[in-house]
Amino acid sequence: MSSAPHRPGHASHRGFTLVEIMIVVVIIGLLAALAIPAFQRSQRASQNARVINDFRIFMQSFEVYNTQTGSWPADSPAGIVPAGMSGNFKEDTWTATTAIGGRWNWDQGRAWATAAVAISGFTVSDAQLLEIDAKLDDGNLATGFFRKVSTTKICYIVEP
Repeated sequence: MSSAPHRPGHASHRGFTLVEIMIVVVIIGLLAALAIPAFQRSQRASQNARVINDFRIFMQSFEVYNTQTGSWPADSPAGIVPAGMSGNFKEDTWTATTAIGGRWNWDQGRAWATAAVAISGFTVSDAQLLEIDAKLDDGNLATGFFRKVSTTKICYIVEP
């Protein structure tokens, strides 16, 4: 048995053709086009869950403080733990940037609420805020306890 004779002038190359490579690139592109939106939805849902959980923890901490002292803590700037609240919750979470951008803020004695946990300087769209509102409250940023009080501030009212 002999193998096929080698033809002079023809090199024997083994590899992929340009068409095969292009098919692989197209398939990878299609997979990426499907995976990226799913990843973004998952990331957004994770951000929403984190913010909702943090709102609930902070609201509960302020309500416990009010129950124990008979009053709300004094108003404080964004990212600063209100006086008397040290040790009542994770202070590093309060002072860090939130999952939706911006800083946590305690508002006391405002026009829109007697007491509220807020986020100042958030960086997400109103559509994402509506998703959070739907899980926390009534799904309307203008009514209920969870509200958008300015273009850069959202709050959850603890006491109207």
